[in-house]
This record gives sequence, C-alpha cells and structure tokens, in this order.
Amino acid sequence: MATTDFQPGQVENLNQRLLGHGVRPTAQRLRIASLLLGRPQHLSAEQVLAGLRSQGMRVSKATIYNTLNLFAASGLIRQLSVGNDRCWFDSNTDAHYHFHDLDTGALMDVSLRDVEFQRLPEPPPGMQVDGIELVIRLRRKVA
Repeated sequence: MATTDFQPGQVENLNQRLLGHGVRPTAQRLRIASLLLGRPQHLSAEQVLAGLRSQGMRVSKATIYNTLNLFAASGLIRQLSVGNDRCWFDSNTDAHYHFHDLDTGALMDVSLRDVEFQRLPEPPPGMQVDGIELVIRLRRKVA
C-alpha cells in the first residue's frame, strides 16, 4: 500500500510520533507503525509480517525484525518475552503487567492497580530497581 492509503492526518500523526522517539519515518516504518500503534495490542513479528502482506505490502522478514527492534529501543513499543521462544511487541508502553494464556498464546494487559506487592527484596549493593516485569501464566481449568 502506498502512503496515500492512510486516513487524512494519519501520516503526519505517525511522522510526529516516530520523530518524537528519534526514529526517521520511512514508508515501510510508517506502514509498520500504522499496523502496530493504532490500538493496544500484542503482536509477534510474524503477525506483523502477515498483516502487512495481507494489505498488499511487499516487505522482508528482516525489515520487520529490524524495525520492531528499532521501535522497541526507541520506546515506541515494548518487547516482551514470555518464555515460549517467541517475542511479542506491545503497543501499550504505559506501565502494566500481563496475563499469558498458555492454551492460546494470547497476552492480556493487567493494570498496575490490580497487583499488590507487599515487599521487594533489597537489590545488591550499588544497584537499584529499574522496573518489574510480571507475567501471570494461565491455563484453562479442567473439570
């Protein structure tokens, strides 16, 4: 798809968002940003590739991975690893945790206010806590 397929104002909005994170907007980066940043979601690189190809865009897997890694490094998205040898890319960069459905592979956001920590361990000398990643793994109940 060409950039003319964007909604009015969408290209400028995406341009500003990319530039605001130090990312140079290119046609491919704009298409990837359009797919990812439109709503809160968790996508794998393979899902991004399939989504773009279904829109008629010719793009390599390497371009997808390079762009997603660039977006994650710049803070546009979050990169998640949930232990299944697959990386997920989260368009919601606000602080939050995750449920991971082991049966379907789906990730769901969990608000910070829904989780309560009583106490954290003291970090080693000279270190400070920079963040907490929490993934709550779920499996369907068996009757």
